[in-house]
This record gives sequence, C-alpha cells and structure tokens, in this order.
Amino acid sequence: MPVLTPTVLETPRLRLRWITPADAEALYAVLSDPLVTQYWSGGPWTSIDQAHRSIADSLANYADGSGVRFVIELADTPGLIGYVTLHHFMDASRRCEVGYALAQPYWNQRYAGEALRAVLEYGFRDLDLNRIEADIDPANLASARLLERYGFRKEGYMPERWIVNGQPADTVFYGLLRSYWDTAPFVSQ
Repeated sequence: MPVLTPTVLETPRLRLRWITPADAEALYAVLSDPLVTQYWSGGPWTSIDQAHRSIADSLANYADGSGVRFVIELADTPGLIGYVTLHHFMDASRRCEVGYALAQPYWNQRYAGEALRAVLEYGFRDLDLNRIEADIDPANLASARLLERYGFRKEGYMPERWIVNGQPADTVFYGLLRSYWDTAPFVSQ
C-alpha cells in the first residue's frame, strides 16, 4: 500500500482535500440523491449514519494506505460538492480503482473532469501508479464520456455483475495506463 500523507490538490476552479468528519452532512446530501446514485452498485443513502461510517472508512484507508478520498470544493467556496477516490490499491501491480460523485447542481460544468484529471495526475506522479481502473454501469453515458476524455479505454463487459435493488446490473470496465496518460495531448497543457 502506498504511504499516504495529507494532500491538497488545486486546479484553476477547484480545491481537492482529504475528507474529515465535518463533511458528513454534505456527503450525505450528495449520496442520498437518487440521480447521483442511479448507476451505483447500491441505492441512495437513507441515513446520515452512512456518511459517518463512510468517512470513518476513508480515515482508516488513509492510515493503512488502502485508499484516498479527495473532497471536491470550489476554489473560492469551501464545502464538499463531490469527491474522487483512488482505492483498492494493488502494490505488486502498482494499480488501483477510481470512483467519483458530484452533486447535481454542479453537473455539466466540467468540474468532475477537472477534479478527475488532478487526481489521475496525483496517482501517476505522486503514487507512481502504472494503471488506474474504473467499472461503470453501461447506461452511465456521462461517466463513459468522462473516462474516455481522460484517456481511459474500454476493456471489458460483464453482464449481471451486480444486483442493485434486486435487479441484475451490468458493468463496463475501463483502464488507463500510465503510458496512455504520459502521451495524452492534454497532460502537457
């Protein structure tokens, strides 16, 4: 597992920082929204306790190096509007998975891409990852476009990988190699 130290990433419009217990209400607001979670492997949150448990898990992940969750904030306005995670680190292969969520009022403004790009750069440069993976619902076209915009390639399809609200749900796998990232035209911008 990588050694993780408190990190703040800044972009022109965003500040990304580690999550704290003070973020529980805002995290719950994001993840209790059925539209935000409609393509998840679980339904929307129904209790603030889920936010407290999730934050406790994130703090434990920081400590043991198994994952890092970056809160997305507007640069000029503190407060969680979403997050990006790197998790399920596999040291021997220098790989992990990425996940993200953004509150509805901030959709279609390219905040998710700006945050994702910063976290991918952190993963490849600071954590020396070789590969970052994502698994998404094939119906989540916005997420597929986002991943593809940042160099991820579709690598596989698994029918009925998840049972969500009692219904089978498929998965599309995406992968981003460091070599793809290093040669992407947007990286040097």
